[in-house]
Amino acid sequence: MSHVARPRAAVLALAIAAATGALAFTAAPAHAQQAEVDIAYEEFTLPNGLKVIVHTDRKAPVVAVNLWYHVGSKDEPRGRTGFAHLFEHLMFNGTENYRGEYFTPFELVGATDMNGTTNTDRTNYFQNVPTTALDLALWMESDRMGHMLGAIDQKTLDEQRGVVQNEKRQGENQPYGQVWTKLNEALYPEGHPYHHSVIGSMADLNAASLEDVKTWFRAWYGPNNAVLVLAGDIDVAIAREKVAKYFGHIPAGPDMAQPAVDVAQRPADTREVMQDNVPQARIYRAWNVAPTNTVDIDRLHVLARVLGGSDTSRLEKRLVHEDKLVDSVSAAVSESQLGSNFLVVATVKDGVDPAKVEAIVDEELEKLLAEGPTAEEVAQAKTVIRAGFIRGIERIGGFGGKADALAACEIYAGDPGCFRATLDNVAAVTPSQLQAAGREWLGDGDHTLVVQPGERTPLAEDEAVDPAPLALPAVDAKYATTETTVDRSAGPPMPEEFPELKFPELQRATLSNGTKVILAERDAVPVVQMSLLLDGGYKADALGGHKLGTSSFAMSMLDEGAADYSALEFAGRAEALGAELGAGASLDGGSAYLSALKEQLDPSLALFADMLRRPTFAQSEIDRVKATWIAGIKQEKARPNSAALRVMPPLLYGEGHAYAMPFSGSGTEESIASLSRNDLLAYHRTWVRPENATLVVVGDTTLAEIVPMLEKHLGEWKGEGEPASTGEVADVERPTAPRVFLIDQPGAVQANIFVGQLVPSTMSDDATEFEFANTVLGGQFSSRLNMNLREDKHWAYGSYSFAPDALGQRPWLAFAPVQIDRTAESMAELKREIAEYAEGTTPPTEEEVAKVRANEIRSLPGAYETGSAVRGTISSMVRYDRPDDYVARRKAEIEALTPAQVAQAATTIDPGALTWVVVGDLDQIEVPVRSLELGTVQVLDADGRPVAASTTASTDGGAAK
Repeated sequence: MSHVARPRAAVLALAIAAATGALAFTAAPAHAQQAEVDIAYEEFTLPNGLKVIVHTDRKAPVVAVNLWYHVGSKDEPRGRTGFAHLFEHLMFNGTENYRGEYFTPFELVGATDMNGTTNTDRTNYFQNVPTTALDLALWMESDRMGHMLGAIDQKTLDEQRGVVQNEKRQGENQPYGQVWTKLNEALYPEGHPYHHSVIGSMADLNAASLEDVKTWFRAWYGPNNAVLVLAGDIDVAIAREKVAKYFGHIPAGPDMAQPAVDVAQRPADTREVMQDNVPQARIYRAWNVAPTNTVDIDRLHVLARVLGGSDTSRLEKRLVHEDKLVDSVSAAVSESQLGSNFLVVATVKDGVDPAKVEAIVDEELEKLLAEGPTAEEVAQAKTVIRAGFIRGIERIGGFGGKADALAACEIYAGDPGCFRATLDNVAAVTPSQLQAAGREWLGDGDHTLVVQPGERTPLAEDEAVDPAPLALPAVDAKYATTETTVDRSAGPPMPEEFPELKFPELQRATLSNGTKVILAERDAVPVVQMSLLLDGGYKADALGGHKLGTSSFAMSMLDEGAADYSALEFAGRAEALGAELGAGASLDGGSAYLSALKEQLDPSLALFADMLRRPTFAQSEIDRVKATWIAGIKQEKARPNSAALRVMPPLLYGEGHAYAMPFSGSGTEESIASLSRNDLLAYHRTWVRPENATLVVVGDTTLAEIVPMLEKHLGEWKGEGEPASTGEVADVERPTAPRVFLIDQPGAVQANIFVGQLVPSTMSDDATEFEFANTVLGGQFSSRLNMNLREDKHWAYGSYSFAPDALGQRPWLAFAPVQIDRTAESMAELKREIAEYAEGTTPPTEEEVAKVRANEIRSLPGAYETGSAVRGTISSMVRYDRPDDYVARRKAEIEALTPAQVAQAATTIDPGALTWVVVGDLDQIEVPVRSLELGTVQVLDADGRPVAASTTASTDGGAAK
């Protein structure tokens, strides 16, 4: 859990926020016949100006509370960039009536999907809470709206300023991490509200004074500048009563003017080339286009899908499949209030001249605008968009849930139902209208940014300047407050009762070929999804005699052509049906996935069966995917987190072990390059077969309906010979002493620290106790590691620990991306926290255990809001041989856990046998790390091979071993 600033491009990740830009990816056009996927709502406004929108959805006993303030980085004056995002952080640090971490009471009541975000145009806060905890959520949100100023002091400001600066470092430390700052500066002239980044400059963050912050709050965080959406197990009558009770007394603030719409269309094309520590060149081309809530922006979303926004788009066909010049290409629209961006992004294959790719992008775009899209392309795009909308509205809250769509429409259009017009615009658009929109907006005026491999130059930042005084207008006399009976001094109202867990009944059948079927009925949306669980997986690469990465690669190839469909034809058929299909591998097995619209279930199942039974493994497709896969491995090695996670498993398990491969399962460049078609056929023949497989089905169907369909398409499917088994995974002894491994990332502004060791299997008798112990240490926002390195020291944006599931010994890992000059100190703190906890010096307290217990149990009703969550839990029950009532059994086990049991489980961690992997600039971290004397120190390259120690390190810190 973290409150991150999201760049405007990331708004596209929101599932159905039609008014904010996600529509291109996940929303869908719907005429009257699709009324079943509408978002019904009622609305009212308090006398103080707070707008409230209510959507009733009774499928789970949870309510999504989503509060949007109409303020973002666009509203920041020169000299105070990053203010909106900084204040978002400050509002998580307690209020006048609640002193403490904002997350803590929500963890106690089992809140899910809790976060806060800032973009150019708005700031939002959201949490899904059990129905009985609605009063708590409203008290907390109203307290930080109406009772915040007295809680902001210099210590809090300094703390959160440090956290934000580490968030900034973390973003810029990634490959291509400087791109969005560069694009904003190039696309918008100085003085335009979008010229600077959401997270702001270090100088401006440092210059922020306490009085600046308080003036900012008075200006923007009043009820009349906010929209509150309540979605889920609630009705408008209850909403009126509770919202008035908690928010009605808060005085309105000034009505601050919004900047005028300024698309900033550019008169001529521009370009820039920059170097970065990246494994391959990437091209970004962007146009400034129409603002949100316009017909043109809706049409441009559809045009983006045709150009480069799908697996069958024109750029995908040309650059990926035909000319094979790029590893990936995309086109998308990022919507914003004052103006939007149309973006084309292409990752160029190693050795290819980016100019050649640019020329083809030009050629394909010019052809599209000259001739227009075909009727078939437009129809297919509409189907995909409609299907995405149907899937998206299953969620009530969080990123992209129904609450987001309603809030976005109210903020940007003044109409909570504006998404309906957007859907109609998409549904009604014609090829000629798309052509006209493209000609209008995608002509001259684009900016091209080419990022080439090379040495990174730090971004230059202007010195902070004193902003012009923020003059606040008088509060409009039309606003009024109402009396309140809430005694704030009593603190937040904690519920005494909570909804009971209702996990769906599991229904079972067996197909004639031996495949077991488990069904959980869910009719919230007309979608059926399923996962076929298979043996094999990463461990089969070693235990089954396959090359490293074979399992992942082979499974990923299943949808790259099957039966009579080529890879493009297969993707086109899926899009035409509005279906999503795919396959992959994990540590202990493989799986294949289908999400189908109810209305297209039978033909979607036919395509799913083709994928499973008759993948073509065409050599041309193998060669294409192999080149992209190897490029992906290079990208993994360039990103600090994934670089560490590539080398950690061989260090923990030892070379040759079944689990001793990169945690991504991607293999190595050498192993993937050596894969042959016969290797893939052998893996498919051995592991993708119906015997011993289980098909988990969740959605809008019945056993009586689905079993005959499955028999029709899969019943005759048989494997060859006797099914194979990977057998047992060997146990490994821990090292006899701590070890430290360093990986150089020249120029890094952060060090990414990982530390861990092996712990018993997910199936061990004390697995639940250990998971509890891990949560106390590093599994939640308010856990010890994060409170230390983020909230206390503010050396990191976050620090957590986790233990992924495994049938054999599983890895336990703690991690922290920290500012580079605090690497050694952070490692010392991690060592101290882990050792004192594991050795019993600072055992888990009753309060910590009670908090985790409460969160685990009380979050269960909300945890199974979606069909995918149910499917995932059933799949894990199958994979780890758990009974049908596992969820209820685990709940009872958690209820009975004592601090003593958790303390005992914490001793599973041995501080004397830790393995450390640190990725950072060796020139800055090696000597300080060696001076800690945590254990033997070895420098590795990104492939985990030893590198000779530097002269300086050997002299100052001792020779490496």
